Amino acid sequence: MKISYNWLKQFVQIDKTPQELSLILTNVGLEVESVEKVQPVAGGLEGLVIGEVLTCVQHPNADRLRITTVNVGGKENLQIVCGAPNVGAGQKVVVAIVGTTVYPLEGEPFKIKESKIRGELSQGMICAEDEIGLGKSHDGIMILAEDTEVGIRAKDHFKMDDDFVFEIGLTPNRADAASHLGVARDLAAYFRSEYEMPDLSAFKTDNENLIIPVEVEDLAACPRYTSVTISGVTVQESPDWLKDKLKVIGLRPINNVVDITNYVLHGLGQPLHAFDADKITGGKVIVKKVAEGTPFVTLDDVERKLSADDLMICSAEAPMCIAGVFGGKSSGVDAKTKNIFLESAYFNSVSVRKTSKRHGLKTDASFRYERGTDPEITVTALKYAALLIKELAGGEISSSVSDIYPSHIKPFEFEVSYTNINKLIGANIPSAEIKHIITALGISATNTSDDTLALRVPSFKVDVTRECDITEEVLRIYGYNNIEIPSKVNASLSYSIKPEKENTHNVIAGMLTSNGYAEIMCNSLTKSAYSKKLDEAVFILNPLSSDLNVMRQNLLMPALESVAYNQNRKNADVKFYEFGKTYHLINEKYVERSRLLLLVSGTKQSEQWNHNAKPATFYNLKSAVDAVISRLGIASYQSDAISDENFAYGIKYFRGDKTLVSFGAVSKADRKVADVNAEVFYADFDWATLLDIVKKNKIVNKEISKYPAVRRDLSLLIDQAVTFDTLKGIAFKTDKKLIKEVGVFDVYVGDKLPEGKKSYALNFILQDEEQTLTDKQIENTMQKLIANLTAQAGAEIRK
Repeated sequence: MKISYNWLKQFVQIDKTPQELSLILTNVGLEVESVEKVQPVAGGLEGLVIGEVLTCVQHPNADRLRITTVNVGGKENLQIVCGAPNVGAGQKVVVAIVGTTVYPLEGEPFKIKESKIRGELSQGMICAEDEIGLGKSHDGIMILAEDTEVGIRAKDHFKMDDDFVFEIGLTPNRADAASHLGVARDLAAYFRSEYEMPDLSAFKTDNENLIIPVEVEDLAACPRYTSVTISGVTVQESPDWLKDKLKVIGLRPINNVVDITNYVLHGLGQPLHAFDADKITGGKVIVKKVAEGTPFVTLDDVERKLSADDLMICSAEAPMCIAGVFGGKSSGVDAKTKNIFLESAYFNSVSVRKTSKRHGLKTDASFRYERGTDPEITVTALKYAALLIKELAGGEISSSVSDIYPSHIKPFEFEVSYTNINKLIGANIPSAEIKHIITALGISATNTSDDTLALRVPSFKVDVTRECDITEEVLRIYGYNNIEIPSKVNASLSYSIKPEKENTHNVIAGMLTSNGYAEIMCNSLTKSAYSKKLDEAVFILNPLSSDLNVMRQNLLMPALESVAYNQNRKNADVKFYEFGKTYHLINEKYVERSRLLLLVSGTKQSEQWNHNAKPATFYNLKSAVDAVISRLGIASYQSDAISDENFAYGIKYFRGDKTLVSFGAVSKADRKVADVNAEVFYADFDWATLLDIVKKNKIVNKEISKYPAVRRDLSLLIDQAVTFDTLKGIAFKTDKKLIKEVGVFDVYVGDKLPEGKKSYALNFILQDEEQTLTDKQIENTMQKLIANLTAQAGAEIRK
């Protein structure tokens, strides 16, 4: 939000520099993000002075040039060669002295130098209005009034003060400060002074020649609607002072009527809209909602299909304006407009917000309506704008003010305690100071006891409804920097359940990051098209868009969007992990589930001179899954193949009826929906279940064995249905004490084997923690192992 320094001074007296004021604004909760010096015209007329032409004679060497002597208030007069046809003695003119940089309307700026023109000395330039940015005429030099003071700065004569614009990062709760008046209120409270409102004493109804009745059908969406008519206006270019005010804060001047509505909007914070009264067919204004799909052309020449929930300002026959958002093409003010219907209304913030988002329209008016405007300022803004229109566009006020306000919005009333305010702030602010700050902010405060205040909060303070809100108001005006930081720090020891959730999270995240995985954080909002169980989806009541209308039910689909984003930018090799939550509606109860996702796609290692690129496989993901399970200290679990619509194929690890992790290849259907062409492997951990298991595990530390381990290999011919986990389980059951590890180092399936068979080559690590193994012990264990593999898995030992 842009706020003008000079404009602020119309509402409150300020004796601080712009830089000092920016610090004050930040301290009172209106954070100034930048301060920019702005000049009404390029160069700000710097170096230009008012001069008087004393003499004017023909140049001896040029028919179209004249030699002038000009008094600019200095010790000596200047000789200036001038080519303007209208220059003459006795004129008051604008002079650019030597060293001044001139900024013309067209072309590049140039610096005035002392020079000789056709042999005659010239010590400056007498300026035309287009040469200094004050107009478009180049017919001759600017000739000022005879009583113009000689020697003063041109910027002082034309009253062109430099301005400073504050860029304020307005937080959503500070709707009361979305205008120059709102900012001035805070400054007045800070300076312990008063702010000024526009003088409306001159407002009066000139006649009743243009009565346009108003009917509000939807009072919930439009609790208050005020209007007035002005007839006989002349729509033309705005005066310079008004155009300068708007241009300083980045607005483009349009015409005097529209500019006035924008001026009042940014001055008082109340949006207005001016209709061409002659275009209101049927001579009546109706505030209502129209049929679904009604076509409507807005001011930007775009035809939009209206929703049945859009509040519209209509004539007796057709819509004219999207209430609080954007005007219509057919009812706006143009150069031919003679009569005006001026609107100043209070619209429901939720209604405006939904309409604005539905049509993708963000305007200065909707910005304020969405946050909440002041229902009590509508008439003030209306009268102020009407007076300005009479002053700048002529005409007469041709109706009384129409004010439809059946249910008055009452001030919010509640009590606060001095003790509680000081307790929340952490300092002892005198009660008188607290009350003074509260009343300075426009809040009515009455003592009901020595420690209690009864408050009536005005309607413009839409965010102040509780004691803690009042505490914030007091603190920001009193000054956060005035609260001393205590030198004494109190701390207490607390018992925390082991393992700590955050520490475990960080350990696993650190391990994955060190192994080349990048952490991603996807949006919890996603599109309902991703939901495979729509009956369990958590829908957003007021979605930002159709692509963000439900809470995610899994981490996969948003992660696939990240894969697609990277692959479309030639970064096809990705390894991601994400800690996040999924959201479900089960048996009419909302459920959140903590998950951990791992995702791999592309190549596991990029191509180098000494090796070729190799694509990532299911087993690269499995190694990462096993690493996570192992790092958490989870040793006992079962595994099985899974049949899940999210996976083309995969495995799950589980304990009893609880699945620890499911992992495998992403289905083609999911890849197609996310527009991912390459194969993707992912793992979905039930993070909450894993933490519960880790919580129950006892940490056991043991010494590294002093006795050597022994490796033995076996080659087995087995049925293709037999899994490695089955063989691994048989091995550990054979001898839990001596067999420490089981691995597979070769798998063969081919036409050299009997049909339905495969060959596994396994290695077994044997070790005794108490003594060195003997050959006899090793041989006995291996014979038992062979017998069990043969009996329980149907294995045939290959020699």
